[in-house]
Amino acid sequence: MAAPEKEVAKSELPDPKEVAKTYAEVAQRASKLLADHMQKQVKKGLSAPSDELGIAQAFMDMMGKLLANPYRLAQAQMNLVWDYFSLWQHSMMRFTGMGAGSPIASPAKDDKRFKDEEWQEHFLFDYIKQSYLITARHIHDTVSTVDGLDDQSQKKVNFYTRQYIDALSPSNFAMTNPEVFRETVKSHGQNLIKGLNNLLRDVEEGDGNLRVKMTDTTAFELGRNVATTPGKVVFQTEMMQLVQYTPSTPDVSKRPLMIVPPWINKFYILDLREKNSYIKWCVDQGHTVFVISWVNPDERLAEKSFDSYLLEGTLAAVDAIIEQTGAKEINAAGYCLGGTLLATTLAYMAAKKDKRIASGTFFTTMTDFADAGELSVFIDEGQIASLEKKMFERGYLEGSEMAGTFNMLRANDLIWSFVVNNYLMGKDPFPFDLLYWNSDSTRMPAKMHSFYLRNMYMKNLLKVPGGIEVGGVPIDLSKIKVPTYFISTIEDHIAPWKSTYAGARNFGGNVRFVLGGSGHIAGIVNPPAANKYGYWVTPGDKLPETADEFFAGAEQHPGSWWTDWQAWLMGQDSSKVPARDPVKGKLTVLEDAPGSFVKARLDAKKAA
Repeated sequence: MAAPEKEVAKSELPDPKEVAKTYAEVAQRASKLLADHMQKQVKKGLSAPSDELGIAQAFMDMMGKLLANPYRLAQAQMNLVWDYFSLWQHSMMRFTGMGAGSPIASPAKDDKRFKDEEWQEHFLFDYIKQSYLITARHIHDTVSTVDGLDDQSQKKVNFYTRQYIDALSPSNFAMTNPEVFRETVKSHGQNLIKGLNNLLRDVEEGDGNLRVKMTDTTAFELGRNVATTPGKVVFQTEMMQLVQYTPSTPDVSKRPLMIVPPWINKFYILDLREKNSYIKWCVDQGHTVFVISWVNPDERLAEKSFDSYLLEGTLAAVDAIIEQTGAKEINAAGYCLGGTLLATTLAYMAAKKDKRIASGTFFTTMTDFADAGELSVFIDEGQIASLEKKMFERGYLEGSEMAGTFNMLRANDLIWSFVVNNYLMGKDPFPFDLLYWNSDSTRMPAKMHSFYLRNMYMKNLLKVPGGIEVGGVPIDLSKIKVPTYFISTIEDHIAPWKSTYAGARNFGGNVRFVLGGSGHIAGIVNPPAANKYGYWVTPGDKLPETADEFFAGAEQHPGSWWTDWQAWLMGQDSSKVPARDPVKGKLTVLEDAPGSFVKARLDAKKAA
């Protein structure tokens, strides 16, 4: 009996030759990366470290204020020691088999880091988890309540302290993550070797910069298994292509629908796959749908401004849609930054007495930037000046830089979970269309982005009548008299709903404000078939002075806001006309949907 057991044990061990080969490959690749990095640093020359983001200064100010109140600091330390003592007592009672009662610290219900059973069942991992949560809570509570610290410094301290706390989670280390520990024992460390290979791959593909791979990008192809709704590109400028979708109903709404996506990401978030495609759903509801597909700009478009996105983007699209369909009026919808542009376009057209857009719909759109949420951490004179210097040197803002900023807002979900999966567990990222879209970032022209950051975020001039001019026209949102529909989401970390609500009250026409469940993406891409989240509206579309008053008086409805929006839109004009085939319109078909502009992906090595 003993011999077979030895044979089984022996067969479970990795082949020494394969292990040696893998180590040699890893060493060779790592050596090359290190040599390349050193050569780049030599070429760049040595430079003194700088604090472009103002992080060090913010923490120095915080420490100065904190040390000025030694009693409060001592009290915080005593509270921490007391919690540690309680945890030690709790853990010893568990170790000896006695009932320990409730834990001293517990993760939030939606905290996926501690979902493995061992975090609760094994007393040692439970101790590690609770010790971390206690420390994290005390650090955050101490630095977030410092008297006398200015608001911007406090925001930076809070944000970067959270980044630090998240990075030091025991779930991010092999020996203190039970799932990784089990896999390491089971595979005899092969997961860590594979993980190191994955790490080197991501550094190589980023040309020396670590770009954590979130999904298998080879699993998707635009027009094949994402962005598959049939249609044609019927018009284009330097700034965009205009896609018209093939009708699926015999009759369509008289007014065509123009969708303005943000140029910070690509439009196919609204057309990932058939079952959750907002574009496909709109086509099936009988809309003639047009979508703007923005260009992925390079240095040749460095001088393109915010004016260019309006004049050569939305306004040019309106002209083309009117010519293609023969309609006199259209409906328009804008998503996030695309909604900010749509609002500017409506105000521009109002000043010109141009009434071709008969209604406006805004998905998670900010037009009042007084409270920009956590993104305001990155918005101050020093940081924008530093960013402008980089942008104007190459002519654009690199998409990966903006993507990194957004990922930091949800670091545990969008950074550290992939570090654990790819580098500690040694697994390949799962094919996921949403993450494929998320990694397909776009650049932004330097001139336009500088204007947007300074005039919208920093100075909040869009809400001021005449605060900005586009194409020589003063922009006044109160001049917008067409009916508007605002859909915001209660958990949005990019466009906080209370800010979008404040902006909605600046419009001059009838406004229906709807608050959906979930966040910036899931709350918008929420098809009726899913029957998820629900939404809140006030009776009679009342818009009280504050967002809190709105929520207090709002009624919750089950299901998707899509059906509510469709009923609202048909209430404006339900007239029908025969279906419009893009091939039979007045404009020449240029290519099949989704078009070539959207297929331009960033070249990581060129970008670096």
